Amino acid sequence: MRSIRCIQIIVIIFLSLPSYAQDIELFQQFNGRYDYTAIGNTLNPSENNLDNSFCFPLESSSADLNLADSATIAAAYLYWAGSGPGDTNVSLNGLSIDADDTYTVDYIDTTTTLTYFSCYADITSFIISEGNTNYELANLDITEALTTNTYCNNRTNFAGWSIYIIYKDTVLPLNQVNLYQGLEIINANNQEKIINIDNLNVIDTFGAKIGFLAWEGDNSLNFGESLSINDNIIENPPLNLGDNAFNGTNTFTNSNTFYNCDLDVYDIQDNINIGDTSASIKLTTGDFDENGQFRADLIIINNIITVLNSQLPDATIVIDRANVDCGDRTILVDYTVFNSNSTELLPANTPIAFYAEGTLIGQSETQNDIPIDASESGTISIILPDDIGDVILLTLVIDDEGSGTGSVAEIIETNNTDDTILELLILPPVQMLPNQIGCNEGFESRIFNLVTLFLDSETIATDTSFYESLEDLQANDNAIINPENYANTSNPQTIFVKVDNAPCFDIFEFEISVENCPPFVPDGFSPNDDGTNDWFNIQGLYDIFENHELKIFNRYGTLIFEGDNDKKWYGLINRGLNNRGNIVPVGTYYYILNPNETNFGPMMGWVYVNY
Repeated sequence: MRSIRCIQIIVIIFLSLPSYAQDIELFQQFNGRYDYTAIGNTLNPSENNLDNSFCFPLESSSADLNLADSATIAAAYLYWAGSGPGDTNVSLNGLSIDADDTYTVDYIDTTTTLTYFSCYADITSFIISEGNTNYELANLDITEALTTNTYCNNRTNFAGWSIYIIYKDTVLPLNQVNLYQGLEIINANNQEKIINIDNLNVIDTFGAKIGFLAWEGDNSLNFGESLSINDNIIENPPLNLGDNAFNGTNTFTNSNTFYNCDLDVYDIQDNINIGDTSASIKLTTGDFDENGQFRADLIIINNIITVLNSQLPDATIVIDRANVDCGDRTILVDYTVFNSNSTELLPANTPIAFYAEGTLIGQSETQNDIPIDASESGTISIILPDDIGDVILLTLVIDDEGSGTGSVAEIIETNNTDDTILELLILPPVQMLPNQIGCNEGFESRIFNLVTLFLDSETIATDTSFYESLEDLQANDNAIINPENYANTSNPQTIFVKVDNAPCFDIFEFEISVENCPPFVPDGFSPNDDGTNDWFNIQGLYDIFENHELKIFNRYGTLIFEGDNDKKWYGLINRGLNNRGNIVPVGTYYYILNPNETNFGPMMGWVYVNY
């Protein structure tokens, strides 16, 4: 079963005077299973044009809200209006409410200027918390304006209020609800007003409606009043006749005592066409009375709301992050595609175009169908052409095949882009640090504490990382895992240091190398196989002076041992005719160590053997 689609207009009517206004423009849009209802009431005790017995409005009035249990409130807006420059604070069920915005219009004749106003406030959270109940508006105070001006004498003294409730319900069809706001007027000097509303998307005309809220409408002042859409006058008898659109009625409650206010709904399914993206709304006033005198009302349009069936996606895209590395023309872009506020899924493979300064630099597409109010994130790596400068405008466009045209029909075709300014980071120059030399610990290598070596030259309290090549540093790959305990793999070896320095980094370079240092000969050792100090361990000798020769003599000058890089002395005799293979007794022995390397002469001394 199809539900009714609606269009609603808020209108205010007065007597004729010159005027000023604010243009009606799109305020909010809702897409999905949405509809709206409206409640409100007048603060006039009777129709002011017929009853001169009152000047000041009532202190309060009320209206009931009755939404279905299945309805979920999406938004609620309170509107109040009256004579004068405006009262921007009212109360609703005892809650003080300040206006989010105030619209005013001035009517100027040769002697005076009269101002009328309309305020609105977003009261969504309050209506959600209160729900279905009786709502009473109070403290709309226009006393000063009515006392000091001629509103009461010319019978344009009025006040009233209304609440628009936009709600969601799973039983509804997929609709598009557009809410427009502003303040525009017609009068005797300007008897016709045409308001063009856009951002429509008509795919089905069945059951389409138009409604309006009007202040100061008088049932007795039907002088050429009409409301038409696309040049077709609309009416809703018996409440609203074609020549008296603004007559103090409320279609929602079927009331004709909505004094100086109108809250009405009209069928317009025959006045719009499938494919329409806009509509022309025309209001007229002015006619001759029975005495031949020309008379006209003054009509002020406050807002328009449209509700039409719609089944289209609405693709938007947001740049989540665009990352640029120092000295790299590759940009990594994280983005999210949304199908928010839509009435149909966004199909997979919707194209995405990436532009730099208007030049196409990359393309992608969505991977999956994106349901209503859902999203999909993606990442792309793009290499910028060399002919594009270092400061660029990066633009992402969803539903763009790379030529500026799309393949998906959408609710709004003008919200598909997001952009950001990117500045490429030039690779900083390499800063040279003093070279570092350490003693060879074997095979032309040793353990270096790179962190300490670097901090000895630079006092930097920030993140640092170490690399064996400049290419690895630039690519942020293969960082040295344990720079505090690093063994060089070549001699000499160049070390590169990256230091964070937003938005880029600093680069340092220094060289580490090893050289042979004089060996350290111990005073003694104890070859008793206890696992401690069991051999003549001359530190800085083995695997460093690989061609060395070691000779050991007893106290009589007899050679008892000869060793080299592969033969260490564990206290055993390997020379002479007797005792070969035996361990030497406790005593002092004489050694001669010949490193067999330039700059290092023979070393001689005594070593004590004990058990």
